[in-house]
Amino acid sequence: MRNRSPGWLELMHPLGAAFQLLSRFPVPVEIPFNNKVLRRSVICYPLVGLAIGLVLAGTCWGLSLLLPPVPAAALVTGLWVALTGGFHLDGLMDTADGILSHRSREEMLAIMKDSRVGAMGAAACVLQLLLKFALLEGLLESGWQAWAGYLPAVAIWSRWAMAAAVAWWPYARSGGGLGALLSGFGGRQLAVCTVLAAGLSAGAGALGGEGLLTGGMPALALGLPALGFSVLLARSLAAKLGGLTGDTYGAINELTETFLLLVILLASRLH
Repeated sequence: MRNRSPGWLELMHPLGAAFQLLSRFPVPVEIPFNNKVLRRSVICYPLVGLAIGLVLAGTCWGLSLLLPPVPAAALVTGLWVALTGGFHLDGLMDTADGILSHRSREEMLAIMKDSRVGAMGAAACVLQLLLKFALLEGLLESGWQAWAGYLPAVAIWSRWAMAAAVAWWPYARSGGGLGALLSGFGGRQLAVCTVLAAGLSAGAGALGGEGLLTGGMPALALGLPALGFSVLLARSLAAKLGGLTGDTYGAINELTETFLLLVILLASRLH
């Protein structure tokens, strides 16, 4: 048993790294943040999305019994930020500051590395939170039971979108950074990540009463708009920066989440 324990712990390091990096869930194990562990951790990103999505879904369920949609949506939006420590939101702000500066590639990357938040970053943060709040309020207004299984799927597929961005686009910075430690994550690992995301989202949809929206659109199908939107976004960012960075991964996650919430709300209105 003594010889096996370190091996099992080593196998759990990528999962722990994914949770420690992408969330504020406690990880009671010391994780070695090296290239090998971080590269493998990308496969586990959908599992982090599932955990976040289940907490959000459970909170929505509880608050929908106690509060009107507006305050319930505000509290869920705040919890969403708290569960990630604002990590992805920070990436969105840095990306907005850099991309919307309309400077050269080198200057945009330098702006994104600056820890100070500019006007465009602040505006992007406010608009993102307002839009996410408004979409959640609309979904709560339409009835909780109709979309319960879709909120975990949103968090799952948005984190899959980050994994796809890591696999399909080069890293933009030459001087290293956290994103550089993910190098080596490629097509085979993404295939495993995709199967995991599909299975988790299908399971979440089944548990949440899937089939009540748009004549039975499964939560699994959210992978298609997630793929289309995130590819267009990543391609646009990579064209300006010569690749992607850790900040852009966060921006892709945030904007994909909001886009998928919009898709669900539109589907509920058309049903």
